[in-house]
Amino acid sequence: MVDLQTQYQRIKADIDAGIQEVIDSATFIKGPKVAAFQEHLEAYTGAKQVIPVGNGTDALQIALMGLGLKPGDEVITPTFTFIATAEVVALLGLTPVVVDVDWETMNMDVESVRRAITPRTKAIVPVHLFGQCADMQALMELAREKHIYVVEDACQAIGAQFTFANGETKQAGTIGDIGCTSFFPSKNLGCYGDGGAIFTNDDALAERMRAIANHGCHVRYHHDEVGVNSRLDSIQAAILDAKLPHLNEYIAARQRAAAYYDKAFADCEQLLIPAHQPHSTHVYHQYTLRVVGADRDKLREGLAAAGIPAMIYYPVPLHQQKAYRDPRYKDGDFPVAEKLAACVLSLPMHTELDNEQLEYITKNVLDLLR
Repeated sequence: MVDLQTQYQRIKADIDAGIQEVIDSATFIKGPKVAAFQEHLEAYTGAKQVIPVGNGTDALQIALMGLGLKPGDEVITPTFTFIATAEVVALLGLTPVVVDVDWETMNMDVESVRRAITPRTKAIVPVHLFGQCADMQALMELAREKHIYVVEDACQAIGAQFTFANGETKQAGTIGDIGCTSFFPSKNLGCYGDGGAIFTNDDALAERMRAIANHGCHVRYHHDEVGVNSRLDSIQAAILDAKLPHLNEYIAARQRAAAYYDKAFADCEQLLIPAHQPHSTHVYHQYTLRVVGADRDKLREGLAAAGIPAMIYYPVPLHQQKAYRDPRYKDGDFPVAEKLAACVLSLPMHTELDNEQLEYITKNVLDLLR
């Protein structure tokens, strides 16, 4: 699914030099490499404040803690997403409220969000799934109307651009009150371990979240509130700082691979290619097909037999997960999410795909569907 080794070989000298610099300086925690990466990521995204943390899940948890939400407060998330989005809500004693998604974009459905809002709703967490922004214009207008926070889960969409009706463009993660991202190795910008970051343009909120990520501490050994221990280590920051200048070319490589897939599958009635929305670029963290006229699982098995990995993201929506079963919801309440869970299939997608590999993958997909 991802060829990290070939990608590493292309920038090996820069990565090795960055790691060696950290080792030579022995500044493994909160060193200058972390500060440099933070500054460069602020410049790249346009976010006023970037807070590097231990991973994307921590970023989401610290974001909700920073907003001062209390047990019983409701947080709206899509039901078709990775578990971390709801996991942090539950861990904080908040109430996850799940909503359905759009069939075309597979992102949060705005009208479903509107119907789910109650007087206890304090935050909306849109997930920019697979690398394409949710409808942030409509969501931000709704959130401002209802005085609700917006925390973007941009863990799959760093570098994606959202264009508003007035022509203004912003990056995924920099639109809401807070944005969160992950640097898991397979992400578009990934390190060689765990890592994450929080984005905000609110200085006071940034100061609070920095303290929360540091045991609730503004001044050493003086703890103003209950916090956590979450930091990006210097070696991972060095790796990310070496990769960040290449992020746009990485995105372009993924977009070229996606265009090849799109063209190959355009006339196949059994496959629906990813939707292309005018308001958002797509950075293709995943290339996810909807298999509508064939047996998805049989297709996946056939690809595996040909040496082609294919993954199902995500086979079980949140409302059907054992840990998040809720008497408010029953099977069938979120028909789009349930239909997607039964038909999505993600093909290999990374920066190193060449035409020979793409031809082999697409030929096998089409042959298996004949």
